[in-house]
Amino acid sequence: MLLLLQTRGRMSARRLADELSVSVRTAYRDLDRLQAAGIPVRAEQGRAGGYQLLDGYRTRLTGLSEREARALFLAGLPTPAADLGFAAEVAAARLKLLAALPAGLREEATRADAMFHLDAPGWYREAEATPYLPLLVEAVFSRHTVDVRYRRWREPQEVNRRLHPYGLVLKSGTWYLVAAAKGRIATYRITQVLDAVLSDERFERPEGFVLGEYWSSYLDDFQARRYTGTATIRLSPKGRERLPANVPPEVVRAFDATAKAVGDDGWIEAVIPTESTEHARGELLRLGIDVEVVAPEELRRAMADAVCVLARTYGRG
Repeated sequence: MLLLLQTRGRMSARRLADELSVSVRTAYRDLDRLQAAGIPVRAEQGRAGGYQLLDGYRTRLTGLSEREARALFLAGLPTPAADLGFAAEVAAARLKLLAALPAGLREEATRADAMFHLDAPGWYREAEATPYLPLLVEAVFSRHTVDVRYRRWREPQEVNRRLHPYGLVLKSGTWYLVAAAKGRIATYRITQVLDAVLSDERFERPEGFVLGEYWSSYLDDFQARRYTGTATIRLSPKGRERLPANVPPEVVRAFDATAKAVGDDGWIEAVIPTESTEHARGELLRLGIDVEVVAPEELRRAMADAVCVLARTYGRG
């Protein structure tokens, strides 16, 4: 409760109770105990009232468990911090945190730091160059708009935008900027930023905007827009084993949810979501002779055409 008041400022007893998963009665009792222990907690009445610490009161860093000490150092993994331009600051903060910990916890935190390493990019991918990431970090923190030249997938491919940057997201080794332009919030892949200049114009983030909530809704919307059709396919037992290595997890889940046996040879038929005929053909061809497309006819023909081209390439009629 003391740490919540110290980090959040004024809070009502109801909000404290909700944060701590206790009853309001327990929250009032614990507030009384804090005051009795000499902690300068002040109560203010009224609709906007609540409890807060007197200005300037701070508690020392105490009470960390072994697991909490480990978690603190896992939260400070260096690669993303270096991408953002905070490598030196993170190193200094970690040193200060170590100095503040008791000897036993200091040893535990150091052990955790030595046992984990984050390598964010996936296999078969190079780390992406993000030369404008530090500038965008400055724009996010200072709440200055930024003028960017951006490459997108549709025409015209290169566009100029004045962005209000709300936050940054690291997804599978790729950095994204969440920003507003002309009143609309959108997501920008930072490797596609061709040029960026910090402007003198200031902006305010919308009240109530939560970056994590926006990102979750963005991912849901992305998945809904991504899959525009379905296909009925059959897989051999070997094809089913290989499926997770060749298609996204949501396609595997859809296959399992609709799977039914066909015949006595172990083949399974199911319905999967598809993005486009061309994209689905590329993914399913990876499964070779262990997959058969049943429907739609357009995708079935596309698979057959690809196989015919391969047969001609390798000299088979």
